[in-house]
Amino acid sequence: MSSVRHRLPPWFKQKLPDPAELRSLERLLREKQLHTVCESALCPNLGQCFSRKTATFMILGDTCTRRCRFCAVKKGIPGAPDVEEPSHIREAVITLGLRYVVITSVTRDDLADGGASQFVRTVEALHQEDRGIGTEILIPDFQGSVEALGAVVRSGPNVVNHNVETAPRLYNKVRPQADYARSVRLLSAVKELDPNIVTKSGLMVGLGETKDEVVKVMEDLRGARCDLLTIGQYLQPSDEHHPVLNFVSPEEFDEYKQIGMDIGFVAVASGPLVRSSYRAADLYRDAGRSQSFLS
Repeated sequence: MSSVRHRLPPWFKQKLPDPAELRSLERLLREKQLHTVCESALCPNLGQCFSRKTATFMILGDTCTRRCRFCAVKKGIPGAPDVEEPSHIREAVITLGLRYVVITSVTRDDLADGGASQFVRTVEALHQEDRGIGTEILIPDFQGSVEALGAVVRSGPNVVNHNVETAPRLYNKVRPQADYARSVRLLSAVKELDPNIVTKSGLMVGLGETKDEVVKVMEDLRGARCDLLTIGQYLQPSDEHHPVLNFVSPEEFDEYKQIGMDIGFVAVASGPLVRSSYRAADLYRDAGRSQSFLS
């Protein structure tokens, strides 16, 4: 199947954000020596989210130990975790007045716990002083470590997100160092550790998957009691990354959302520009949660 090489479809057009608002948030991030997945993954929603003073913070540095062929995040040998990072994120969140925060990370297979302890410290830092800040964590697979996962779950995030990204048939091409079954098991294990935590996963489309494969992934995720689902269009970061094989229309995304709801997800966000943490608080609210930080 050949790749798609032409301009983006018209439904990708977005209003340009206020440059001053972008610069304000960028200065804060640099002052606190913080990274965002918005910048590192070249998210198409960066301008919109930054102008709303929201961002998905990326802990454990900006260098990943895996080489997924869809991801724009820098690959290589990362440095040691920054012990001040959790407190810097907390300071940035308070400065921005955020009530709901998404924390993700690069994959750190070089660390004994996969970076789980840094997630724990960050969630605990955000929960200090009973400020009522909602926390969603988007975690790697910790190489299947139940001990690492358990530590993260016990820290008390409101949502645990782990993206399966694509259909299992495409893992060798797209995510050669990951394992589809391991990712599904991780989501199931979160519910076994704490049935009250909301779980979430995400898919990209346009990588060469079929509709039947997308539906089967949805069924696998619901079998793992996953509550929330995001589905968005894959965009190729560079010529070295996996090509875009097709653009999915807004109507097809609407169909995927309806299928997901019929399968039993509590809430589904499905659209060309949807990303796993895009308007995460809204999706959490759609799930019927009514915590004070969403009021």
